[in-house]
Amino acid sequence: MPVNDLPRVEHRFVEVDGVRVFYRQAGPDDAPVLLLLHGFPSASHQFRRLIDALGGSYRLIAPDYPGFGHTEAPDSFDRLADIVEGFLEQLELTRFFLYAFDFGAPVGFRIATRHPEWVAGLVVQNGNAYEEGLSDGARDFVALRPDQPEAEPAIRDLLTLPGTRGQYEHGVFDPELLAPDGWTLDQHFLDLPGRKEAQVALAFDYHSNVEQYPRWQEWLRTTTPPTLIIWGRDDPFFPEPGAHAYLYDVPDAELHIFDTGHFALEEKLPDIAPLIADFLDRHWPKD
Repeated sequence: MPVNDLPRVEHRFVEVDGVRVFYRQAGPDDAPVLLLLHGFPSASHQFRRLIDALGGSYRLIAPDYPGFGHTEAPDSFDRLADIVEGFLEQLELTRFFLYAFDFGAPVGFRIATRHPEWVAGLVVQNGNAYEEGLSDGARDFVALRPDQPEAEPAIRDLLTLPGTRGQYEHGVFDPELLAPDGWTLDQHFLDLPGRKEAQVALAFDYHSNVEQYPRWQEWLRTTTPPTLIIWGRDDPFFPEPGAHAYLYDVPDAELHIFDTGHFALEEKLPDIAPLIADFLDRHWPKD
């Protein structure tokens, strides 16, 4: 890519309901909009390469949720969605494609069911909304409750450097394509004061997402948004059946399975970015 084609990326804060929300944005104001919702335990920095790849032609906006990256801490998934919803209202973003990865699915689907008119389409990347997409390990995690003596230590195990790094490396075909910056930066933010306590609270709240799966599926079924599904087949949390399950409710969705793990962009960005660009070009509403 010629240097002069690289996008200008802005890094900003906006206050939403008393919380300073950090976000990255790039791209022309009049271009198709893609809202990038990151996963656990990462933040908007996970999309830096995608922003470089697509930010010259599309408007990309990537916030850090409360308690992630450069934004302050939350206590529930409803609160995450409340803050992201307020963030979108502050920026007057009322029409966009929604990129839902990992935690981006429960945050994004809460927003979509509150404001269906905002969502022009979906890009789902290892973002689960179906029982079929929960591995045995994920089901055990969802079942954890604060009154179980072993529960909090099990959660805190995931918040260590080996736990963070393992999420990037599991299922990857070519480890040499993984930059260590991702898990190193994630761990830096996890180790900030109060962050692990916030993540423990979110972990104990994760069951609220599974309880909302039927509501999200109904939204998919009744609105049938243009949908692109991108999935790393060797995800230890959300296995491949979770990708195929979307076809129950959005039968015309475009499905692409890759031989990689949970953080599919880390290894497969050169394959995935053109799929997203083509999808946006074909489905962005022509006013």
